[in-house]
Amino acid sequence: MESTVVPFPVEGAARVAGTDTASARGVLFTAFEPSGDDHAAVVIAELRRRYGPDELPIYAWGGPKMAAAGATIVENTGEDAVMGLPGVKKIMEHRRINRRISRWLGSQGGSKGVALHVPVDSPGANFPICKIARRHGVPVVHLVAPQIWAWASWRIRKLRRLTRLVLCLLPFEEQWFLDRGVQARFIGHPMFDRPLDQEAIQVRAERLGERFESGRSPRLALMPGSRPSEVAGCFPILLDAFRRLRADYPRTCAVVAATRPEVAERLHQIASEHGGWPSDMQVVSGDTDAVVRWCDFALVVSGTVTLQIARQRKPMAAVYRPNRLVYQMIGRWLVKTPLFTLPNLIAGRAIMPEFIPHFGDGEPLAVEVIKFLRRPDYAEDQRRELDTVCRRFEGADAPRAGPAAADAIERALGLAGVVRA
Repeated sequence: MESTVVPFPVEGAARVAGTDTASARGVLFTAFEPSGDDHAAVVIAELRRRYGPDELPIYAWGGPKMAAAGATIVENTGEDAVMGLPGVKKIMEHRRINRRISRWLGSQGGSKGVALHVPVDSPGANFPICKIARRHGVPVVHLVAPQIWAWASWRIRKLRRLTRLVLCLLPFEEQWFLDRGVQARFIGHPMFDRPLDQEAIQVRAERLGERFESGRSPRLALMPGSRPSEVAGCFPILLDAFRRLRADYPRTCAVVAATRPEVAERLHQIASEHGGWPSDMQVVSGDTDAVVRWCDFALVVSGTVTLQIARQRKPMAAVYRPNRLVYQMIGRWLVKTPLFTLPNLIAGRAIMPEFIPHFGDGEPLAVEVIKFLRRPDYAEDQRRELDTVCRRFEGADAPRAGPAAADAIERALGLAGVVRA
């Protein structure tokens, strides 16, 4: 679907099919990082399958995937997302965004324009916007549960005040929120909505293999993340792990999966600051699935990509290096969960190694790869556990996130059961 980017402000309104209202009542999505762009795009595409732009206007502060799915982008976001506590510059930037959103909502004619706000993840950025939406009489349905169960759990009171419903991507979240008085529904994970094109992925993976001399092994996938801060903090650890493995296993090769070309360029800059780009290491932009298929083992910065790797049942180890000063002063007092990576959280126990927070070098990651090489059962045990995790999203009875979220949004808009013209 052709994407649309519109200048601020947007003129509101068209007609909802099957109603007699003078103007369509639309939806505003707000997402501020690449994973939010991914998750929202699946839901927007499903809404667009059901309703045309004149029937249901969909606006967004969002990214390119949301635009391609059919949202009208008011402002582009997600280019320089941060994880954890933002700095002063980022806080001031979001305050300016909040003022623009407030003016934009006012220009829509209150409830006659936007009838629902769907914040996507990023609670630090989205909670103030939820307050703005409520002030304009616009109810809120969260897509992706804020990870209040992991840190700063007192925010549950704020969430209870601000939201009508939380659409949860992880199975355990629904009951956690319901137990605390927040309406919640498990909708599945957008990543699993469509089956992998196994044949096409295999072809692309074989092309990756052609970049290296035949027989190179082990084959490592390095996943450095997408946010500028995590790439800068974590890629040197992955780089060090690769070099350590090369010292003991000279035929080791690696492909670095960059989310986009700008990230690939930044990775080369970081490598030049840490001894240069190693031989037998390639970088690929925008094709994580092929990199996963090609590899024997993945070294990954913790995030949604761990589920993408799990989907192909590939063994992995995860790492994350937060800002050390901020973590020591604040973060360690706020974080309540003993587990961080998504497969471990879903399993409810450690089924894959994670080093979070990690302020050291790449040695622990290199050791995990050596275990994989020396113990045939190591990879099989992890594959079996990952299979159990993924089947919670892939089974015949598992919900599909796009349709389930679209159903919930329809109900919130009062469109459920409307006979379309």
